[in-house]
Amino acid sequence: MLREENEQALQRPSVTLIARGLPITTRLHSTELEPERAYLVGVQPNALRERWRANASIDELALLAETAGAVVTGRTVQRLDSPHPATYVGKGKLEEIKSLREDPEHGYTMVLFDDELSPSQQANLEDALKVKVLDRTALILDIFAMRARTREGRLQVELAQSEYLLPRLKGQWSHLERLGGRSGQPGAIGVRGPGETQIETDRRLVRRRIQRLKEQIEDVRKQRALYRRRRERDGIPVVALVGYTNAGKSTLMRALTRDEDVFVQNQLFATLDPLTRRIRLDDKHNALLTDTVGFIQKLPTQLVAAFRATLEELTDAAVLVHVVDITHPDAAGQSQTVEDTLRELGVADKPMITVLNKADLAPGPNGAAPSSLDELRPFQASLAANIPDAVLISAEKRWGLDPLRQRTAAVLDRQPVAAR
Repeated sequence: MLREENEQALQRPSVTLIARGLPITTRLHSTELEPERAYLVGVQPNALRERWRANASIDELALLAETAGAVVTGRTVQRLDSPHPATYVGKGKLEEIKSLREDPEHGYTMVLFDDELSPSQQANLEDALKVKVLDRTALILDIFAMRARTREGRLQVELAQSEYLLPRLKGQWSHLERLGGRSGQPGAIGVRGPGETQIETDRRLVRRRIQRLKEQIEDVRKQRALYRRRRERDGIPVVALVGYTNAGKSTLMRALTRDEDVFVQNQLFATLDPLTRRIRLDDKHNALLTDTVGFIQKLPTQLVAAFRATLEELTDAAVLVHVVDITHPDAAGQSQTVEDTLRELGVADKPMITVLNKADLAPGPNGAAPSSLDELRPFQASLAANIPDAVLISAEKRWGLDPLRQRTAAVLDRQPVAAR
């Protein structure tokens, strides 16, 4: 009976709590009337540039928490060259965080850390703070679990969660391992077991589930490969949209395809599952436009690995269209994160068109939002000097789409036929 319960529990995507040695699904977007109250913690190096990036990262962590349904009650960032190996933050900072738990203004029910915690760090922090402790990776995985809609997306998210969970399993039967005879030696009456502790059984079950998920995802990968070969025979080039999460890729997808069914929402990771639509660039050029999952800094390695079958769509793309949100204060940092991730995936050498989106939100010459791209001509001139190949658009207002189509067609013309 216990084993059946274990197997059933392991079928459910889970990340955040571990009890009975098994993953227990817990949502930050709880259906309870009172949302979870989250306190944010980060570490920033002393270098000025790195300190600025750390503050931007903690701002992003707040957005992730809100996306998951939590209320942010406060934050703290400690200056350290690197996180403390045992507790992420120093002893004094940890005591400060503990003292805020019952504070009327900053009281929290969970603490979110801006970097991935080691299993020992998480255990130490939970013991010290007496509340739920999540790191950035667990939070992102939880949001992905909430967003995944297709079978493929759910498989990939569950694989990432299971691989994250495996080294963090804890069991309530560990006290049995310490029981023994009068001298404390093993083998006392009543505690001789089958030779395997419960935690070992749980780990074996999780490993078995991981192997099963990998096999299912491999089937998905083969199906995608067949689909891509069929596209190659048809001779239609693929144009892939890439970019930081919430940069406006899905909005651009809707604008270029005129497909109002494309899901668009102003939030992080609004869409996870890849979407492909046929578009007409001009009288001579048709293409398949593919939207992929958005990137984010400190993207969990488990997600990159689990979503590799989906991201393989980028390997067959003739052109990558990199969508950048020019209104974001760290647009350059976000752009660098995307380029680093593309390099990790081995597709950084693909022809790329940089698209600067949300021009309708950029301040015009008089400081007000522009009513058309014509009002941004001075900005376009300086843009051409710094990023000569960039295309300025507003996917929401559908400004600048014709120049983007023309640029894409021109890039496709320069590609060898095999690459298309």
